[in-house]
Amino acid sequence: MAQQIMEALTIMVLGMGLVFIFLTILIGVVNLVAWRCAPKPSLAPLAEASEPQAPRFPGVDPKMVAVITAAVHQYRAKA
Repeated sequence: MAQQIMEALTIMVLGMGLVFIFLTILIGVVNLVAWRCAPKPSLAPLAEASEPQAPRFPGVDPKMVAVITAAVHQYRAKA
């Protein structure tokens, strides 16, 4: 009986160790790929705008954006 328990514990530790090693390697590979494929910072300085501009929504009328924004604010005020 003790022999079977020792074998079971050995198999359990071996399995958990292999899973731990696999997950550690997987995390390392994912981090390596993320580092390798990360966007490169641009060397050109960003032009600073003198005044902030409103966000642009191509194809959407600014009045419609205002109407939707007002409706969302009114809905949240009721809740």
